[in-house]
Amino acid sequence: MTTYHYQIATAPSDLQKVFAVRAIVFIEEQSVSYEEEIDGYDYSSVHFLATIDSEPIGVARLRLFKDYVKIGRLAVRKAYRGQGIGKGLFQFVLDYIAQMEYQKITLHAQAYLVKFYEDFSFVQQGEMFLEAGIEHYYMEKIVKY
Repeated sequence: MTTYHYQIATAPSDLQKVFAVRAIVFIEEQSVSYEEEIDGYDYSSVHFLATIDSEPIGVARLRLFKDYVKIGRLAVRKAYRGQGIGKGLFQFVLDYIAQMEYQKITLHAQAYLVKFYEDFSFVQQGEMFLEAGIEHYYMEKIVKY
């Protein structure tokens, strides 16, 4: 059985892996411009990395605000999709958030991933909007501790 490893990306080499996965998925695969993808929030964010045998396969980013957190840049490389890696990584991020006891978690979901986030009890709010030319929905989850 394949074992995936989830971690907070702290070392410079970890961050290089995070940016490599994001470049593959968002810039190359989804045609997001470099300027939109590397948006200036990376240095004040918490980054998460999924690996298999040290190969980077998935990432996520967490931005911390006073009253809420925002999850973004969740991505899994195409060859590794459909294996539960995204779900495992997303749960790892949610577990990290739970340690800080934030009660409001937000995200911008690509339209085809709304059901994925609903499975984690996120609720779609408002109308579809374009972000980087891609259809998104604002979603949030209120957590009681």
